[in-house]
Amino acid sequence: MDEVKRVVAVDVGGTKVAAALVTLTDAGEPAIEHFGKAPTEAKLGGAHVLEVIVGQVERVLGEAGADGVCGIGVSTGGVVDPLTGDITYANDMMPGWGGTHLGAELEARFGLKAHVMNDVHAHALGEARWGAGRGAESVFVCAVGTGIGGAFVERGHLLLGAHGAATNIGHVTCADARGIPCQCGAAGHVETIAAGPGILERYLELGGAKVDEKGAPVDGAYISRAAEAGDAAAVAAEERSGRALGEVLGNMVNLFDPECVVLSGSVAKCGPVWHRALKSGWEGAVMPPQAHTPIRDGQLGDNAPLVGAAENLVRSAYVGLE
Repeated sequence: MDEVKRVVAVDVGGTKVAAALVTLTDAGEPAIEHFGKAPTEAKLGGAHVLEVIVGQVERVLGEAGADGVCGIGVSTGGVVDPLTGDITYANDMMPGWGGTHLGAELEARFGLKAHVMNDVHAHALGEARWGAGRGAESVFVCAVGTGIGGAFVERGHLLLGAHGAATNIGHVTCADARGIPCQCGAAGHVETIAAGPGILERYLELGGAKVDEKGAPVDGAYISRAAEAGDAAAVAAEERSGRALGEVLGNMVNLFDPECVVLSGSVAKCGPVWHRALKSGWEGAVMPPQAHTPIRDGQLGDNAPLVGAAENLVRSAYVGLE
């Protein structure tokens, strides 16, 4: 990139659609302006979600002006064909989203080129190029929150795979999850016990409190605080999550041998109980040559997928699609 690039970046999730103007240059940090968001209302179907996205793009263009905008970069849940921008698969969290010709729809409506990528890929690309992985030749990024996603970035490009679903770490099996059904239809996947809903489910199974001090339903932050205070149910739930994810991360590092691992998402913000368990699972799985691979905290937070989607528009993240 030899000049300033202005991109309308959109991050499509199950609960909200966020959008902003992202300005990229060779030398400086990405600038994020005119940020805003709207409820996805995913249960209303794919056509409705498309209109929410269109509304957010219109908002950003209206606030920032269209002059100099080189295109629309989109990060979205689901499996994406990066060549066409089609959503080839989405689970029941976004009914009717699969089959949406998102890239073509945006290009037709706005007369701007549009590049679409999976949200975990966008998150990973943002962290690898501008966040905790900056300067590393190869980075494995794991985002753990409501679900668990992973991506491998080497020399600025993402490993895609034959179906656009490579490095799907949340759907790797682990011993502690054996027999537990996964929403994908299989069983025993790490996401079932290590992501936020799995922690909450285990905590309640073990007799943990259903509401906090103010009478609100307990959440992950509450369970993390309870674990640090010695609550046995919270400790057990967090230890199971951390240990399982550490085990699977160690196996991923054995397989891909990255220069560093970047760990982000809401669950990664848990306290020492969870992190000690992660370390234990990691040490039990990782091979000696990779045992000292650094695990870094993500730096970009919710901006990571916006930055990654903008980067992908300006310089494709996929080999052969530049």
